[in-house]
Amino acid sequence: MYRPSADELKSIDEWFATYDAIAERGAIEELADLAVFPMNVVTDVPDGYASAKQWTRAEYIEAMKESMGGGTAGLDLRSTRTPRFLSPNLVIVETEATMTIDGQEQRMHYADLLVHTEDGWAFQTMVQGGWGHGWPPAKRG
Repeated sequence: MYRPSADELKSIDEWFATYDAIAERGAIEELADLAVFPMNVVTDVPDGYASAKQWTRAEYIEAMKESMGGGTAGLDLRSTRTPRFLSPNLVIVETEATMTIDGQEQRMHYADLLVHTEDGWAFQTMVQGGWGHGWPPAKRG
């Protein structure tokens, strides 16, 4: 089992600090610059099955514009992230987050796969339950 160094853990914290600052501003194109495409997106659908897609950069930008609008500023977003290194170049980051929308506190639980590239860390896979309304269920084979 790979054990990351303090510097490797710090690099993940720094990457997310950058990501969070960009998300707060709602700079979707800049967020896309932090990703590897095609991006894997995995969720579940209301009938109880998982769904998986691959997004292009354009599809990611469109989806994020819909979900993030003008950014996360003012949402009182608080996140606790737990990185789980599979190797020096692959890390799954589990996030538990809370945000406030219109006075209502909402909790989220999701995971991202970050991959180490020549340009630094990038996210490549997003996994979160409950977003698959209208998505086709995953099929084996």
